[in-house]
Amino acid sequence: MNVGILTIGNELISGRTQDTNASLIARTLQVQGWPVVVILSVGDDEAAIRAALGLILAQADAAIVTGGLGPTADDITTAAIARIFALPLATDEAVLAYIKSIFEKYRLNWTDNNAKQAVFPAGAEVIPNPAGTAAGFALRKGNQVVSVIPGVPREVARMLPEGVVPLLRRAFPEAAACVATRTVKSFGLGEAEVDRALADADWTGMGVEIGFYPHFPENHIVLTARAESDAEAERRLRAAEAAVTGRLGRHVFSRNGDALEVVVGRLLSERGLTLAVAESCTGGLITDRLTDVPGSSAYLERGLVTYSNAAKVALLGLPEAVLAAHGAVSEETARRMAVGVRRQAGTDLGLAVTGIAGPEGGTTAKPVGTVYIALADADETVCRQFAFRWDRRRIKMIAAQSALMMVKRYLAGEVQQA
Repeated sequence: MNVGILTIGNELISGRTQDTNASLIARTLQVQGWPVVVILSVGDDEAAIRAALGLILAQADAAIVTGGLGPTADDITTAAIARIFALPLATDEAVLAYIKSIFEKYRLNWTDNNAKQAVFPAGAEVIPNPAGTAAGFALRKGNQVVSVIPGVPREVARMLPEGVVPLLRRAFPEAAACVATRTVKSFGLGEAEVDRALADADWTGMGVEIGFYPHFPENHIVLTARAESDAEAERRLRAAEAAVTGRLGRHVFSRNGDALEVVVGRLLSERGLTLAVAESCTGGLITDRLTDVPGSSAYLERGLVTYSNAAKVALLGLPEAVLAAHGAVSEETARRMAVGVRRQAGTDLGLAVTGIAGPEGGTTAKPVGTVYIALADADETVCRQFAFRWDRRRIKMIAAQSALMMVKRYLAGEVQQA
């Protein structure tokens, strides 16, 4: 089964909004084994929608359309597709009642134009929206299916696997297969290095497809296995995963798609350890990532942004003499920060980062991108110096990643290799 994707919205073709929906849909369909033959984006214009949908249906068995289902005047997708299919519009009273219940539950002000989200082409199958108010719908045109869902990315992320994929499986049962997929995440090797490390594996012989997806500062390896049974697909996947992890070794931090902060949090919980963080150049980014994990209060005691020298002295007990002799960006300062935040918080571990994110502030001895990361426990403090070459934002991102990786490797007994 071939699929085409159509994303609709003036914000997309003007460049004001990045089209993340198309890439998410394409990745999801690839895992299902359904090739995407065309991806188009058009504005909120009926003639453009008609032309684009015609082009897609000329070469695809199914079309997935996003955008233009809201309550405002420029949300014209439903009416445009109804006219394309020569169908009248009708209000779905059950959907209308559901929308009104959401407004009542959250005490939102109801205006009549919100009822527009309960209007569909006659005979359409409604696709529920568990993440918003605008439901989607699906129409058949001969042997083809057009699925239409809102353009809000978080709503697409729910409606696609929960509504659209099951609908397409029912519509095209002959295209269904037993599919298993896994995302292995790595850090510390460039994309070319990952490719070279995995080049000698016989993925075809294993019955597995492999995809490489750089996601700064990580590299994600997506493995997809298709077979006649779920058990066989899973067996192939386990063999391929072992091949990847065996070649990438300690650079792998997740075998099931988990974020690094989730992995770190799980390890801290399993070992019953607590952590405190002192950040300078990362500006709270490490703490932000750690607190993205539900239940992180069980192991994260505090996070301090000690950006200035005065903050390092007042909050971490860093001696002014150390700052005067070695500077804020130095191994001595990083070590003192890690020890200080651990002592102040009374935690098992203290993590600290200090560096020069740029674009100014570098010197010959300490160029932009110089970062020191230290991790202290009750017995010792380990510190590493890094030399990053990115812009300011990416230096902050990769410094936070490196700090979390240091904690992960400590918890795995590998801190000396951090």
